[in-house]
Amino acid sequence: MFTKILIANRGEIALRIIRACKQLGIKSVIAHSESDKDSLPVRLADEKICIGPANATHSYLNQRALVSAAKITNAQAIHPGYGFLSENADFAALIEDSGLTFIGPTADNIRNMGDKVEAKKQMTMAGVPCVPGSDGALPADSEQVIKIASDVGYPVIIKAASGGGGRGMRVVEKEADLLSAISMTQTEAKANFGSAIVYLEKYLQAPRHIEVQVMSDTHGNAIYLGERDCSMQRRHQKVIEEAPAPGITEEQRQKIGQACVTACEQMQYRGAGTFEFLYENGEFFFIEMNTRVQVEHTITEMVTGVDIVQEQIRVAAGLPLAYKQSDIVITGHAFECRINAENAQTFLPNAGRIDYCHMPAGFGIRVDSHAESNYIVPPSYDSLIAKICVQDRSREKAIEKMRAALSEAQITGIDTNIGLHQRLFEDEVFCEGQMSIHYLEQWIQDNI
Repeated sequence: MFTKILIANRGEIALRIIRACKQLGIKSVIAHSESDKDSLPVRLADEKICIGPANATHSYLNQRALVSAAKITNAQAIHPGYGFLSENADFAALIEDSGLTFIGPTADNIRNMGDKVEAKKQMTMAGVPCVPGSDGALPADSEQVIKIASDVGYPVIIKAASGGGGRGMRVVEKEADLLSAISMTQTEAKANFGSAIVYLEKYLQAPRHIEVQVMSDTHGNAIYLGERDCSMQRRHQKVIEEAPAPGITEEQRQKIGQACVTACEQMQYRGAGTFEFLYENGEFFFIEMNTRVQVEHTITEMVTGVDIVQEQIRVAAGLPLAYKQSDIVITGHAFECRINAENAQTFLPNAGRIDYCHMPAGFGIRVDSHAESNYIVPPSYDSLIAKICVQDRSREKAIEKMRAALSEAQITGIDTNIGLHQRLFEDEVFCEGQMSIHYLEQWIQDNI
C-alpha cells in the first residue's frame, strides 16, 4: 500500500480523496492553485504544495508541475479525481514513466475509451449493446454517408469521435441537412478536440440516461455495482442522479452488468469506470465509458456500502478487489442533488463570498462539500460547491428525505440552485420516475 498520495484536484472531490486516504492510513498531499490556498481541502490535507496561479492551465492542468510536486513531496501515486486531467492518457503515461502510480486506468484504457469509435468497436466485441449507426468513422464518400444514414433511419446524430461533455454533436432530422451538419460537426470537433473524425448514430427520441458502475483489478477480477439514472440533465450536464434506476429489473441489471464486466475483462481494465447508456423501450444502448470516478459515485456507495475511492486506491496499489460480485447487494434508494453556485434564472456561474453556509445532516443524509461560511467561490473553476445525498428504504421515502434535506440547506451571499432542486422534488413526472433526458430542458423552458 502507498504511504503518501498526491491529489491533483480541488474542491469536494479533493476532500473526498483526503478522507479516503485518512481511513486507509495514507498521508495526503494536495496540489493547489494560489486561489485555493485557504480552502477546506488544503487545510485538511496532511501536506500542501502550490503549483501555480488560479488559471487551471498553469496549475491543475500543468502535467509536469503535478508530477514534480509528487516527487518533491515523496508521494508514490497521484489521484486525479474527476475533471481536469482525470481522463488524459498522456498524463497517465507521464506519471507511470516518471516511476509513480496513476490511480486510475492505464493510458491505453483511457485512450481507447476516449475515442468513441474505438470504444464502440470494443463494446461490440464484448457483447455490450450499442446504438445502431455507422461502423466506425464516417467515410469521405458522400453517397456512402447518405446510404448509412438512410439505413439507420432519421433522425440521426453526428458525434465527434473524441467529443464529450455535450460538445461535438449535432442532430439531423432529414437527408437535406445531413452533409452540412457533418461538415459543421467536423469543424467543431477539430477546433475543440484536435480531431475531425465523426461518426453517426440513430437519434433516440425520449431515452433515459442510465450508467453502470464497475470496478476492476489487476488480478483478473471485475464487478459491477448496480446502475444509476442520470436523466435529469440540462445541456448534457447532470443535475440530479439516483440509484438504482427506477423500473430496471434485477434480471436487466444482471444482464447489462455482466456485459460490462466482460468488457472490462477483455480490455484488461483497471480501477473504477462507468459505462453510460441510453435506455429506451426496455433496451440499453452504449454511448461512452468514463474512465474515472464519477461525481455521482456517492449514491452507489450509499446503496452498496462499497467505498469506491478506497477501492480505486487499493487496486492501484496492486491489491485485489475487496469484494466479489456475490457481495454486492443494492439496499434501498439514493438521490444526489448537485448544488451549484449559479444564477437561478440564467444558470450562469455566480462566484463570490458565501456569507453563511449550513448543510443538512441526519440519518441517511450525506453531504460532500468544501463550501463553508466566508468561503470565496472562485470564478476560475466549475460551479459545483456541494452534493447533497440521501438514502432510504424506498424511492418514495428517499424523495421525502431529500425534500427535508433541501429545506435545511442554507447558503447566503451567492446564488445557488437549491430552489430549483426543491421545485423538482415536487414535480409529478420526476417523482413518478417518468422523465427522459429531454425532460428537464423542457421543464426549465416552461417554468423558469
